[in-house]
Amino acid sequence: MVQEITFRLQIANKKVEKQFREALTSLAGCRIGGPDDQTPVDVLVFELGADPAEDFRLVQSLLALGSVREIFLTSPSSDPAILVQSMRVGAKEFFVQPLNSEEVQQALARLKDRLDESEGSKRRKSGRIIDVIGAKGGVGTTTIAVNLATALAMADSPRSVVLLDKAPLFGEVPLFLGIDTTHHWGEIVKNISRLDATFLTSILSKHRAGFYVLPSPSRLDGENDAASEAIDRLLGLLQTLFDFIVVDGGQHLDEVSMKILGLSHTVLLVSVPSLPCLANANRLLKSFHDLGYAREKSKIVINRYLKTADVPLRDIENSLRTAAFCVIPNDYRSTMSAINQGKPLAELTPRKPVTRSIQRLAESLCNLDGEGTAAGL
Repeated sequence: MVQEITFRLQIANKKVEKQFREALTSLAGCRIGGPDDQTPVDVLVFELGADPAEDFRLVQSLLALGSVREIFLTSPSSDPAILVQSMRVGAKEFFVQPLNSEEVQQALARLKDRLDESEGSKRRKSGRIIDVIGAKGGVGTTTIAVNLATALAMADSPRSVVLLDKAPLFGEVPLFLGIDTTHHWGEIVKNISRLDATFLTSILSKHRAGFYVLPSPSRLDGENDAASEAIDRLLGLLQTLFDFIVVDGGQHLDEVSMKILGLSHTVLLVSVPSLPCLANANRLLKSFHDLGYAREKSKIVINRYLKTADVPLRDIENSLRTAAFCVIPNDYRSTMSAINQGKPLAELTPRKPVTRSIQRLAESLCNLDGEGTAAGL
């Protein structure tokens, strides 16, 4: 049986695209994905445009994410500098236009040899969606989401991670991380017909800790009106690219929030040890039950906990009728310093109990293939 090799063509020159299609369809075992196919492919054939530097950055990101196994580049330019840079960013083949059909066939033969040596096609990801929501405003949802994404990306066995800021407007994730972003998920909503791994990768920002960020819009453009229709497709594509999708869900439950809740594998419900907040958490847990969510899906995170608090942990757990999955100690100075400096806690105060508790939370989530274990103080 011939091993199937999947291709995606991203070529603006229609004549060159037709030449590639003819070369690929004439060979057994080659399949060209359609324009709406979101799944990872073995090979992306990509034409360099007017800004090669930006194209090279995109190529590196696609390879790093694993959305493609290999990239073939093509260009009408035979500039040696472009050829050298193509190899440096990881492109396996480079075709100067107009195409030479014999060179294409030789490249495909080399590709088949490499795939045979790598013991078959790469296993596709099926990432876990973790929705971090607050029982009320101001409980530290963004702090936990940002630092959880950092901990997952920096673990001893690091995972590929993306952090999605679900806020409909003016989300604070970039501020908490000290990064400048030029794109946001509103652009995906407005261009949902273009959504594929290449377009999505061009929108994402990368943090120095190794995870990616998809910020919320920074201006009123009406993107959220259509977001609920696009979220299924967006999260589905993110799952093929990342091991973990961490969503900063905030505390506002709108139509988009409900869709994310339904798609999530784990919902981290964040509460602080105050009676009004715990009452809200109780109501939310009951709502999740009424919606038919499995009990194991919702995990309680008690943030800003003090052992000397008026409400002991045992009483909190009794009132919620469930054990806390994670208890994060109160450390106002460290968390505020991290926020004001735009740095994750692991970078600023790696040995503090508040940082280690979030690291244990990440470890527990990595172990949720079984029952999972609670992360404690």
